[in-house]
Amino acid sequence: MNYKLLGNSGLRVSELALGTMTFGENWGWGATKEESKKIFDLYVEAGGNFIDTANVYTEGHSEQLLGEFIKEKRDKLVVATKFTGSTVEGDPNSWGNHRKNIMLAVEKSLKNLGTDYIDLYWLHIWDYTTRPQEVLRALDDLVKQGKILYTGISDTPAWIVSQSNAIAELKGWTPFTAIQIEYNLLQRSVEFDLLSMAKTLGLGILAWSPLSAGVLSGKFHEGENDSKREFINKDGRINEHSTAVVIELIRIAKEMDKSPSQIAINWLIQQHDQIFPLIGARKISQLQDNLEAISFTLPAEHLEALNKVSKPELVFPYSMWKDKEAMTKFLSKGASNISNWKMPFKI
Repeated sequence: MNYKLLGNSGLRVSELALGTMTFGENWGWGATKEESKKIFDLYVEAGGNFIDTANVYTEGHSEQLLGEFIKEKRDKLVVATKFTGSTVEGDPNSWGNHRKNIMLAVEKSLKNLGTDYIDLYWLHIWDYTTRPQEVLRALDDLVKQGKILYTGISDTPAWIVSQSNAIAELKGWTPFTAIQIEYNLLQRSVEFDLLSMAKTLGLGILAWSPLSAGVLSGKFHEGENDSKREFINKDGRINEHSTAVVIELIRIAKEMDKSPSQIAINWLIQQHDQIFPLIGARKISQLQDNLEAISFTLPAEHLEALNKVSKPELVFPYSMWKDKEAMTKFLSKGASNISNWKMPFKI
């Protein structure tokens, strides 16, 4: 396992992060405590040090299990957790991104994790209610208290992240160091705003669901595992487009003697040097397979083939540059011979 600096920070994290939403069976489909421990141990033995959870995962059980597992090696690990979601039934102030919930949530997470500090504290999802100033000031107070070291923001529009970091810089508060987004071969719309913003602002990028809920593993291809296929497809992940992508993945995987999952994760890593795939597993065999994704490099022709088959539909205003040559000519009247000029997004 190699290590990278997370965003503009000096924090060293492994190139693959371990997601622990599967730790615990409270939701009816996770891993047992014993299997979770095996998954944790294998990841750490492989050199992984970047572990992600949330206060709401398996009703708090994920944090509790992780707290047990990290006890003997706490300071060697980069532990991340999240707030926003509620862990209390019926209390209107027990969820959201307001100061009261942040302060209550961090204390519960510290207790669950059995630690006195959290390396990276994520805002889980934007609540469209709390002002950025309130969020940022509360998080900055926690940094000053030493309860959290870095802050991140997940599942939030690019303009809000940009606004927030501009406010933080202006006020001298702690800015967000990283974003967390769904990014995979079937979810590339993030390339237009979120990915471009992260590159510009120097933010680390954690990519959750790198296999699109398992669709990119190929196991649901052609109706395999029908009951699971129906569950996974509840939000329309399996369609004509995704089938074409999976077929190409399987072709390349066979040619390279790799699994489709490994090809999908390797493609993701090669999109930018600040992308950290967030791999999760219910079985140790799944993690073993995913860890092999960093053992090779996809050739240019395979990257090009995957980019082509998974190409997202252009949205406004990026769609105006669909014909880059015509648009450049219209704007520049021919004076466009700038050798290093390129789009911040893929056309």
